Amino acid sequence: MQRSPQRPSRWPEWARHLTRMGIVSDNPDVIRRQTFANVGSLVVAGNALSHLVMNASYSLWGLMPLHIYNLAIVVIALSLHRLHRFGDNIVAACLCTLIVVGHSFVVFSLGLASDLHIYFALAAFMLVMFGVRNWPIYLAFYVAAFIALLAVLQFGNPLGFLLPGDVSFRAFLSSQAIINVMIINGLGISYILTALNRAQEELAQQVAVSDALVDVMLPKSVSARLKQAEERQIADRVEGATVMFADLSGFTQAAADVSAETLVGYLDEVFTGFDLLCERHGVDKIKTMGDGYMAVGGLSGDAAAGAVATGRLALDMLAFIDGHRPLGDTPLGLRIGLHTGPVIAGVIGDMRVSYDVWGSTVNVAQRMEAHGEAGRIQVSSSFAEMAGAAFAYEPRGALEIKGAGRLETWFLAEAETTTGPEGPAA
Repeated sequence: MQRSPQRPSRWPEWARHLTRMGIVSDNPDVIRRQTFANVGSLVVAGNALSHLVMNASYSLWGLMPLHIYNLAIVVIALSLHRLHRFGDNIVAACLCTLIVVGHSFVVFSLGLASDLHIYFALAAFMLVMFGVRNWPIYLAFYVAAFIALLAVLQFGNPLGFLLPGDVSFRAFLSSQAIINVMIINGLGISYILTALNRAQEELAQQVAVSDALVDVMLPKSVSARLKQAEERQIADRVEGATVMFADLSGFTQAAADVSAETLVGYLDEVFTGFDLLCERHGVDKIKTMGDGYMAVGGLSGDAAAGAVATGRLALDMLAFIDGHRPLGDTPLGLRIGLHTGPVIAGVIGDMRVSYDVWGSTVNVAQRMEAHGEAGRIQVSSSFAEMAGAAFAYEPRGALEIKGAGRLETWFLAEAETTTGPEGPAA
């Protein structure tokens, strides 16, 4: 049994809403980058708020310029999400500018002894906000942060201009900065890896759905070759394929008297039943055409086994229709034609991939069905010779088949007596 794809893990709804504030784009890549920008804004606001509380508790009036700065950072960072509608990278650019300029002011204010310039080491996180495709923008801001770091190292005063004589305060700030950087690193990397894992799960789910659709649309052997991408074009010549066409007799008249829902529901039941029978007998369904059904056996290369499997499929399909409910008030019959011969099989299409078979064998099989009788399976000499004694054959006589000339045909039945290993005499 095929396993259903694993559902990707989800963030709590409140966290999802918080990290996606202001995002109006429907592009998954833009949404991901803007989500990172929102997370960055929240981290900056949280960090500034922690400094505001701790610094204010230490010295309310002596550090007032810094309190005003931190309060402004909190307000601005929490408001940046409103700018998403003006551009894909506008919030990331504003946030990075705010950090580089604002933090340079902080380092000059409190001095190098506070070790606050360690926050510049977080500049690499800007890449997740701009994305790899926008690396020139990221590089520009990274260089700007590097230049700002060099500037404060070169021109910054060791003690700054706020409370310059308070050495213990600098030691406290240094410890706080190192702890905060460690926390931000941990949270940032955890969030990035979690987002990456979620993206991988979503991709795996999409691939699983795509693979399942391909497996349904194409024979398993063909879908495996297609998914491996080893062949740009799949085209095979099969010398002994058995092609089957089946058509619902009386369908057109009955369809005129029922609703669309009834009609589609009936066809769904019938063709789903045929699909299950194909799976049971190892015959490949090719397609449906209105009320017609096409399948091919022997595509794996075993012509005799394919012919026998297709013949048994046809008999089971007749039994299925005989036991199925009528369409409206009209019981329907099934007309089936079989022919064995060489075919070309391959995959065509790009946006809508389909697997099909071509050749005179297909045309003859279709004529076998069209010239047949409801409730009967008409087969050609080539099928009877290939299937041999696996079935009983009732001679029908020669038919003039367009494109193939005059052919001997038989009606197929379950084998009751041995007719010889080669079937009926041609």
